[in-house]
Amino acid sequence: MRHVPLVPAVFVLCLAAPSFAQEWVEYTSKEDGFTVNFPDNPTVKDITYNTEYGAVLPGRVHSYQDGQSRYAVTVIDYSNIQKIHAERLANCDKYPNLCNNPYVGELRGAMDYAAGAFLRRDVKVTDYGYQNTERIEGRRMQLANRDGSQTFVMIHMHDNRLYIAEGTVAAGSPPPGLFQQSLGFVDKDGFRVRYDSPYSNAYPPPPRVRYPGMPQTAK
Repeated sequence: MRHVPLVPAVFVLCLAAPSFAQEWVEYTSKEDGFTVNFPDNPTVKDITYNTEYGAVLPGRVHSYQDGQSRYAVTVIDYSNIQKIHAERLANCDKYPNLCNNPYVGELRGAMDYAAGAFLRRDVKVTDYGYQNTERIEGRRMQLANRDGSQTFVMIHMHDNRLYIAEGTVAAGSPPPGLFQQSLGFVDKDGFRVRYDSPYSNAYPPPPRVRYPGMPQTAK
């Protein structure tokens, strides 16, 4: 079962009301392996990401902004992290414990490292805990910003890719329910991904399931 406890159903209904100037769009990136609803088609920007142990990884930010409201999914590719560190340490002549390849720690700690970046912001943390989207384990947090806006964050690790989904809404606005509850994952062919038991990126994936009421291919 999807675990998104931050958004009561009444807020989702409010966000879906026809008072919005435009209908939200179901956005899918097969290249980055996710699907989510945005208020409109997002812009996509290539970035680099500095990891906990000093590697520099490629990534992309899919984002939409309107005033204080901002919705973004950042995807960081950890698939070559072992090779990257091996190349960095190829001629290491320091103490043996300083020449070990830290790729396991990078992969297992990527979500917590990403969460730490939010926790170090000048914000008040009003919620932090375990997150489960399509049985893919992750972290969730809610932040109160100094300008009165609120930021809702979901962090996941799937197929050696780090996903950071954040929705910021203006002061007095309801939570970004359509954005949060629509987050899902797709494979390279665009098929929705869901597992029949909890998925952790550190272990072999459990069997995937198909279930009624959910599209098997993203639009």
